[in-house]
Amino acid sequence: MAERIRIKDIALKAGVSVGTVDRVLHKRPNVSAKAREKVEKVLKEQNYEPNIYASALAYNKSYHFCVLIPRHDQVAYWEEVEQGVKKATELRKDFNISVSIHYFDRFDNANFLSEAASCFDGKLDGMVIVPTCLEITKQVTDRLHEESTPFVLLDSYMPDLRPLAFFGQDSFASGYFAARMLMLLAHDQQEIMFMKVTKDGKVVSKQQDNREVGFRHYMHDYFPSVNIITVELPFGGNKQQYDAIFEDFFNAYPNVHHCITMGSKAHILGDFLLRNNRRDVQIMGYDMVKKNAECLKQGSISFLIAQHGYQQGFFCVDALFKAVVLKQKIQAVNYMPIELLTSENVDFYRRFQL
Repeated sequence: MAERIRIKDIALKAGVSVGTVDRVLHKRPNVSAKAREKVEKVLKEQNYEPNIYASALAYNKSYHFCVLIPRHDQVAYWEEVEQGVKKATELRKDFNISVSIHYFDRFDNANFLSEAASCFDGKLDGMVIVPTCLEITKQVTDRLHEESTPFVLLDSYMPDLRPLAFFGQDSFASGYFAARMLMLLAHDQQEIMFMKVTKDGKVVSKQQDNREVGFRHYMHDYFPSVNIITVELPFGGNKQQYDAIFEDFFNAYPNVHHCITMGSKAHILGDFLLRNNRRDVQIMGYDMVKKNAECLKQGSISFLIAQHGYQQGFFCVDALFKAVVLKQKIQAVNYMPIELLTSENVDFYRRFQL
């Protein structure tokens, strides 16, 4: 095994001080062009690769990241994301990294801005953001750019915001794929239900909007004659309200036997079908939250698309760690797998596997 080259060996060969070599390695100022050239020449000749982890530990510097995500009582999916954030923080604790998680109401732009503003009150070395609409999120990211603070987008990709990186699914491709899977079952149907949970006519995220675009593109290309009937469920509604909406729908459209939704609330209809012993309607939905998994196993949901929230949370924090602490280059766009779950393979889904 080759002997490891030490910094003092580099300094000796280059005819400079150890401090000069250290400044060149860490791209710090106060090094003459001539000295820098000498050091870089020796580094290249010796194929020197610095131990970036050891260097980062030696600095004994502390770092603080903020994570801005929706409240868990709104969407259970975000619990997985938070667990991934905490795991990444735990694994990097030796590097004096701390992470604070801030929760916002996805239907309240003022609340989003208020929670984001609180991140600037103390030390801030990086930020993970689940964006709301572009215009509102831009108010936060513009300030981050002004202060040269890197940020990573999670869930919804908005390239105009110029993030360090993005982690999440390709939402258009995901919606297109979901439509294709649905129509494997519903290929002979004339009508299908498209279910949304909305507030003031808007869905919860840009991600869901983009999935719908992908879904409708597939339907336009391959099943243009199918009537897509939209059903809107009020955000924050109760079981009685939802039951009444479903009863009215199926009375009006008795020939509808398939439903699709772009969010994690497929279980609302799935539960209704099970309680009313309706076995002639199948659902396609998103996210491996507990209630969806139960409906999948009991047969009221046919397919679920998993988004790997745990991995998204983990990789976002890890990207900040690598960029801020280790000074590594980060891949800008990181699409997560589009994984299809059925009753046959759901027990093999590895929720917390990296």
